Amino acid sequence: MSYELVIKEHHLDTFGHVNNAVYLQLFEEARWEFITSRGYGLKEVVKFQKGPVILEANIKFLKELKLRETVKITFETLPPKGRIIQIKQQMIKSNGDVSSELIVTIGFFDLQQRKLIAPSTEWLKVLNV
Repeated sequence: MSYELVIKEHHLDTFGHVNNAVYLQLFEEARWEFITSRGYGLKEVVKFQKGPVILEANIKFLKELKLRETVKITFETLPPKGRIIQIKQQMIKSNGDVSSELIVTIGFFDLQQRKLIAPSTEWLKVLNV
């Protein structure tokens, strides 16, 4: 799955390229689109009172993104390590260059108990695990 968008003025910093913090926002936007399209969006998080939480984010900035560039954000679930799942996302420019890469470490959180729990079957299905 991939998510496409065009870089807009509000994404930029004073250097005329995408602000470092905005990369994380764009990656998160793409993640929510992916999981919502697979049947576990905010509606399900509220319904089940369980959902994903980011435990760690490792981002690499490789090529700058500038105004009106079109980018594609990809989503790949890495092999799970017990209860912990990692997702790799890449922001790819229209010329094929990888602009940025993010690996997020995700836990599954119970909103009632306020603690990490084992991922539900529904959540694992969303991630193709």
